[in-house]
Amino acid sequence: MITYLSDSPEQTCQLARSLAAQLKPGDVILLTGDVGAGKSHFARCLIQASLHQPEDIPSPTYTLVQTYSAKQSEIWHADLYRLTDTTEIEELGLIQAFDDAICLVEWPDRLADLAPASALSVALDPGADDDARVIRFNWTSDRWTPLMKGLLNA
Repeated sequence: MITYLSDSPEQTCQLARSLAAQLKPGDVILLTGDVGAGKSHFARCLIQASLHQPEDIPSPTYTLVQTYSAKQSEIWHADLYRLTDTTEIEELGLIQAFDDAICLVEWPDRLADLAPASALSVALDPGADDDARVIRFNWTSDRWTPLMKGLLNA
């Protein structure tokens, strides 16, 4: 696990942009944190950095999934807050997207045992003031170790 202290939304956004440049199809980012912790902000910054042309990045709270055609791959941004049954995840096509696309998943606890073991977990929590965030990166896959060390030491 690596912990990063962000002093501002801009600093959090820069971290997401830096991560975006390293992603490839099959990468899954699981975003956790309370309502208002910055999950959607992090996801929007990462997606914007990956797009060919800037576009509006709406929250997928009601649509459940938004997809984007990006430089490296298709990006799926899912917000599973409203899901009540894991069978809905299969219906969304998210399981296949885990293999074929870059996936950002908010409220990944709704995945239960469907969460990919190779995913990068990003937990966002409030910091010392309103704009600060404590961001914890956790992973088990070897894929993330050099990437995260390089990202946070740059």
